[in-house]
Amino acid sequence: QMRNRRQVGGHWGLPRKHDPFIAFHLDKALVRKYMSPLLIGELAPDQPSFEPSKNKKLVEDFRELRATVEKMGLLNPNRTFFILCLFHILVLDVAAWLTIWYFGASTVPFLCSAVLLGIVQAQAGWLQHDFGHLSVFSKSKWNHWVHKFVIGHLKGAPASWWNHLHFQHHAKPNCFRKDPDVNMHPLFFALGKTLSVELGVQKKKFMPYNHQHKYFFIIGPPALVPLYFQWYIFYFVVQRKQWVDLAWMMSFYIRFFLTYLPLLGVKGILGLHLLVRFIESNWFVWITQMNHIPMHIDYDKNVDWFSTQLQATCNVHQSLFNDWFSGHLNFQIEHHLFPTMPRHNYWKVAPLVKSLCAKHGIEYQCKPLLTAFADIVHSLKDSGELWLDAYLHK
Repeated sequence: QMRNRRQVGGHWGLPRKHDPFIAFHLDKALVRKYMSPLLIGELAPDQPSFEPSKNKKLVEDFRELRATVEKMGLLNPNRTFFILCLFHILVLDVAAWLTIWYFGASTVPFLCSAVLLGIVQAQAGWLQHDFGHLSVFSKSKWNHWVHKFVIGHLKGAPASWWNHLHFQHHAKPNCFRKDPDVNMHPLFFALGKTLSVELGVQKKKFMPYNHQHKYFFIIGPPALVPLYFQWYIFYFVVQRKQWVDLAWMMSFYIRFFLTYLPLLGVKGILGLHLLVRFIESNWFVWITQMNHIPMHIDYDKNVDWFSTQLQATCNVHQSLFNDWFSGHLNFQIEHHLFPTMPRHNYWKVAPLVKSLCAKHGIEYQCKPLLTAFADIVHSLKDSGELWLDAYLHK
């Protein structure tokens, strides 16, 4: 699939299936270096140079759009924006500690501090996402260094774990067995129309899927971070011997315990940490799943990059609050098409993406925030009912 240079001659000199490589990397020379060994020969002139599962005209138009984006400077970050993002996180982090230090550890200050720390964790999650996608600095290694600080020291999580999972998600979003974000199917949820019906036809029942839109509120948003991520990340770094990441993680816990232990004691600090993770988990799950669960979920059909991203993502209306609350992931479509683009530029490229969708008859979904949340539940209910119908049918 990567052996023909003719079809994209002049566009960075890369093999034809290069769109994901260009999307994920800042250094095009580095892409050439690692893709050159994949060239195993040239196709004969009479051989087709394009995979039939891909829309050739759409691929060409998207590459023109990519070139336009680069010429407009939309891949160039405004570092003041990211400095302010980090600054407001650090201010809230200090404010959380000062709240308990000044007002004491009674219920109201304790809850206020937990809310502030929950905001810190959510916003640090969006900021580490920026560095992880190489969106802030021109050099990849600078992004990686700061990424380790933000996700490791400010959040207590490993950068290697995030990289391992998140880029698989971006390469094949909502593709079963390729996107780890849909690995909850079929053990906990039946996802997508096709996969849910398939599960019912096979008479498989790991959970009462027809009630999944109800138990989602129990094992979904409240539980993912405190009952799974919180513990799995330690297994991940030890099993893979990611000792640098482990050191960054431990710096978070050492700082947290040293600053709050004198104020709260052991039971208080454990309760605070669990409550913060609970707040963070609800925030994280609703935001990250509103763009994907209601969309098309199926096996990989090997379609072009643009179609792959559009069928698996949707947007949420822009507002100052939505931008802040979601870390600009309300522009999920633009983020998936241009993952290294600084998030403050998503709104600028959105009209161009809409125009390309209109030209090729592709739906560009954008909805209110609360509607996006509700659509998660509705889609789970619909796929659960599809599973039940297929399961009961003889």
